[in-house]
Amino acid sequence: MDWRDTGILLATRRHGESSVILEVFTPERGRHAGVLRGGASRRMQPHLQPGTQLQLEWHARLEDHLGQYRVEPLRGRAATAMSDRVALAGLNATCAMLAFALPERVAHPRLYESSRNLLDLLHRPDLWPLAYMRWELALLNELGFGLDLTSCAVTGETEDLAYVSPRSGRAVTRAGAGDWAHRLLPLPPVLRGEGEASDREVHAGLEVTGFFLDSHLSPLAGRPLPAARAAFLDRLARRAET
Repeated sequence: MDWRDTGILLATRRHGESSVILEVFTPERGRHAGVLRGGASRRMQPHLQPGTQLQLEWHARLEDHLGQYRVEPLRGRAATAMSDRVALAGLNATCAMLAFALPERVAHPRLYESSRNLLDLLHRPDLWPLAYMRWELALLNELGFGLDLTSCAVTGETEDLAYVSPRSGRAVTRAGAGDWAHRLLPLPPVLRGEGEASDREVHAGLEVTGFFLDSHLSPLAGRPLPAARAAFLDRLARRAET
């Protein structure tokens, strides 16, 4: 079994004395692992950072085997992110969330495209948090847990949407919430593409997406959301206070 593709490096882990197991995200093969011989060498390590764009060749005797990779680095992104702590934390969060959320060997070409576009914005730390928040909305939607923030789940109204139902993921107006408002999640305007996209507002939006990511994905994975996501939110909160 052989295939060629491009992909985003999500993570590496040591395998034996000189090899590593690469976990990558490709448009046609989804999240896919394989062994890279010599990947632990000093020559290769600088090219095997999370977020790196790779040209990949994979070979295995049978399709369900782990298989082996041959790689050619196409574009590194870690160096771009190193100049900004929020961007670097966001890069790690993106790769960790993809490795956490995606089923193995299932293609998600639209999510791949949006992930690549997100990582290509790392040189714009002013825009990046908002782009990341929109990416998390896309991730939820791609995995079948998308939020419906277009109209009220109770009244059908499209104005004065102020809450999100933690059960259905649908928006609710102030009037529709009534006495149940305290049981609902706040709906930051930025989640609907409105208002100021400040770091503080984006952080509030990520608290909402994080609730649904944790509710839907953590039980499937059998573990909490990656610590890298929490580290990114912490960095963003610190920047919002300055």
